[in-house]
Amino acid sequence: MNWITNYVRPKISSLLAPREVPENLWIKCPETGEMVFHKDLEANQWVIPSSGHHMRITAKERLKHFFDDGAFEEIEFAKVPLDPLKFRDERRYTERLKDAKAKTGLEDSVLVATGAIDALPIVAAVQDFSFMGGSLGMAAGEAIVTACERAVAERRPLVLFAGSGGARMQEGILSLMQLPRTTVAVQLVKEAGLPYIVVLTNPTTGGVTASYAMLGDVHIAEPGALIGFAGPRVIEQTIREKLPEGFQRSEYLMEHGMVDMVVHRHELKGTIANLLKLLTKTPASAVARTPATSAKKPVPAIIDNEDEPVAEAAQ
Repeated sequence: MNWITNYVRPKISSLLAPREVPENLWIKCPETGEMVFHKDLEANQWVIPSSGHHMRITAKERLKHFFDDGAFEEIEFAKVPLDPLKFRDERRYTERLKDAKAKTGLEDSVLVATGAIDALPIVAAVQDFSFMGGSLGMAAGEAIVTACERAVAERRPLVLFAGSGGARMQEGILSLMQLPRTTVAVQLVKEAGLPYIVVLTNPTTGGVTASYAMLGDVHIAEPGALIGFAGPRVIEQTIREKLPEGFQRSEYLMEHGMVDMVVHRHELKGTIANLLKLLTKTPASAVARTPATSAKKPVPAIIDNEDEPVAEAAQ
């Protein structure tokens, strides 16, 4: 055995060989082009420190930063048919769903959970854009309905983080039926006298803005979020005019009365906690003593996908 050939040379080669660097080790700021170390970005809740640009964040990470001590309990919702229309374009819809579930670890684009912010028990629903663009399908609609039902049952405020590209085309009319279903569910929360706060994240577009995302008691937007029904390019091509600078962005919409306030991600928890205390008339000193009790009233039934009233409303 040649010691130099078999031992020394491989050691030297390993030291001099180029090392592979993970692609996601550094993340580029879309606004300034600055490269930010991903660990620093993650620790800063995915907000670029220098420019303040808000990157997209997963549903679980958002809830971890939002709830007290990062503790929350996920709420399961009823199962729905996976591919009711047997839809296929370049790939089968079932294959796309399988990939999205493996990528995100979620059952669909909406995650519902219970927890507390500043010791105030609430129900929260978060749309995850990384799951097929946060699109609204039957499962996502069922999750929103479940969140509303749980809020009414446990007499808790409801906070919803909207982030979606719109309705899910692979489910056709069944996706559009979720607009009236979720609208009815939100109305039940309002009739129960419970606060409903919506946080609009980047982007919130399409059918989501035509239903539950625009029905909140208070609408909060993250800085720079794109919010609207159709995108700016589609609108420009339709009206054949140049849109104003920043059109459909959070700041522009707040100036024109579509959004109540624009709040930095680091300040969302404190802002929402203060709003909920005001809306529930809960003294700050009494929040910690407020128990998360079960329902005092029966939960109103939510109409199902196959009910005729929903089909009529969707037409």
